Amino acid sequence: MHICIYFQVHQPLRLANFSITKDYDEDMESYFDSQLNRRIMEKVAQKCYLPANRLMLELLEKNPGFKVSYSLTGVFIEQCKMFAPEVMQTFAELAKTGRAEFLSETYYHSLSCLFEDKEEFISQIELHSKAISEFASPSKVFRNTEAMFSNEIAYLAERLGYKGILAEGLDHILGWRSPNYLYTVSGCESIKALLRHYRLSDDVGYRFSAKWWSEYPLTAEKYARWLSELQGDCVNIFMDYETFGEHHWEDTGIFEFLRHLPQEVQKHRHLAFSTPSEIVDKAPARGEIDVPHTTSWADMERDTSAWLGNDMQKSSFAFLESLGKKVKQTGDKDIIRVWRMLQNSDHFYYMCTKSLSDQDVHNYFSPYDSPFDAYINYMNILQDFAKKVEQRL
Repeated sequence: MHICIYFQVHQPLRLANFSITKDYDEDMESYFDSQLNRRIMEKVAQKCYLPANRLMLELLEKNPGFKVSYSLTGVFIEQCKMFAPEVMQTFAELAKTGRAEFLSETYYHSLSCLFEDKEEFISQIELHSKAISEFASPSKVFRNTEAMFSNEIAYLAERLGYKGILAEGLDHILGWRSPNYLYTVSGCESIKALLRHYRLSDDVGYRFSAKWWSEYPLTAEKYARWLSELQGDCVNIFMDYETFGEHHWEDTGIFEFLRHLPQEVQKHRHLAFSTPSEIVDKAPARGEIDVPHTTSWADMERDTSAWLGNDMQKSSFAFLESLGKKVKQTGDKDIIRVWRMLQNSDHFYYMCTKSLSDQDVHNYFSPYDSPFDAYINYMNILQDFAKKVEQRL
């Protein structure tokens, strides 16, 4: 059985506190809180990115059968270059091993797949491929923002030449079937879907340090045994890279868990680490999935409601999308870039107004006191930006 370990690596561009009653100069960089973005990147680099990358390099050197995969957003790469260049150096070292695959996605970690005009979505994928090409070979496997997936998204990815796409292994999509196989997608010719095993992924990503959990503490030996007991062709463990050192601090034992995982997995001879591309090439599709509505890996609903679930989110997203035609008419590279930076899915994530544990997660990541503050600040910036677009035209 193929074991696929994949990490999403992203840091949002947090916005500055912006008031429409103040006069700002023409520099649109004032929309973004560069000091806050620097502080967070430097902090997470020390807690997660650097120690995790160094450990991964050590594991790849000591375990010839170990393999890992990542997707780095364009905005993460930009912030690395500005605030933590040593992080990008270690990712380049991982790429040189030949056993770390870097997947494709949208450069701006955006919701552009939900725009009516898909050309923006395609443009951002192409921008991302160029950015990855600077230090690694771009993958032929696609992972959309927050694992957003549908028949249409898979079709677009296939049109662009991708042979595989990542998605959440949802029970209501699979029915009696297992996420531990590859599937073709309704309306597509050959692209294969690799489905996340959400229970085993969340055992590490969310529950690892939860002392209330019946399986606490989770050891590498126990986790490898769970993997060995599964039936299927592959098991896909997908999570945020910040799991290591940021979401679960070093003193929880999360790095030691990772350190011992490869050797524990390799004790089970029928298990082998593989990259997404290798799985797509080697494993056959065992059926077809039909996903007419967009799914994701976020919140209990696993749909788009984390970003577009309330009227604040919907109205601000519609306004943002409506600016696209005029933005591109300006032909101004700075205007276009700022419009795309305002597409970060995180801006809409902060506006979420759910309840219970889902909202707790949204609040944990948000730099705002409330979703309403997030909406007001975002709209202040978007309205100011719209005025600048009109002036340029």
